[in-house]
Amino acid sequence: MAEQKSSSNMLEQFVILARSTKGSALPALVNQVLEAPGVYVFGDLLEIPCVQELAEGPNAAYLQLLNLFAYGTYTDYIAMKGSLPELSTAQKNKLKHLTVVSLASRMKCIPYAVLLKDLDMQNLRELEDLIIEAVYTDIIQGKLDQCRQLLEVDFCIGRDIPKKDISSIVKTLQEWCDGCEAVLSGIEQQVMRANQFKESHLRTQQHIETEVTNIRKTLKATTSATAQDLDQHLSDRDGPPLSEQRQPTKKMSKVKGLGASRH
Repeated sequence: MAEQKSSSNMLEQFVILARSTKGSALPALVNQVLEAPGVYVFGDLLEIPCVQELAEGPNAAYLQLLNLFAYGTYTDYIAMKGSLPELSTAQKNKLKHLTVVSLASRMKCIPYAVLLKDLDMQNLRELEDLIIEAVYTDIIQGKLDQCRQLLEVDFCIGRDIPKKDISSIVKTLQEWCDGCEAVLSGIEQQVMRANQFKESHLRTQQHIETEVTNIRKTLKATTSATAQDLDQHLSDRDGPPLSEQRQPTKKMSKVKGLGASRH
């Protein structure tokens, strides 16, 4: 993050210088920007009117070169090399770094063969050294798989965007937003259904608990009434108390006694 801020500050310094630079000094400034370590975006510089005026003079090739660093690749430079200024070693390395960034934005696993072709290189060691440099400058993050001869990309910076591509990007972003809204709407419907199901489940549970409580009360009342009826039935079946049952026996003994005395 600190390195990105430093890069932004460096570009801002060049932008300030470019606004006050005229004539033949402007191509020299462009060369400085293209060689400056850590500067990998050039859109702000391209928007300056005096830089755009290069297109109408003898130094138009420097504007083409600046556009190439902003939007192009090393393959584009090879194709246009005859009409462009000669690149220094630092500029070539930077353009190759930017080419790796362009590949990384489209491919998460870049074969060495693709890198060698697009970077116009033949030596694997030189290729790996170049990629390691790009990693250290923090414009890409990833690792080299030497066994499978791949560059596995985890992250890469964004490059400048040509104005002609902005409408397409806006359309893509709008489609993405529409898709997100559709997904969000679907999630909201699912949440609503889940809440309705939860409420219905709670109502059912409360109804069941009420029914169970009522059944328990009914069973308790029925059990109590049955116990009372059973006690009453047992009481009726056993008859009067023993004291009442023994009284006739005493009367009979008295009668017998009177009869015996008469004889």
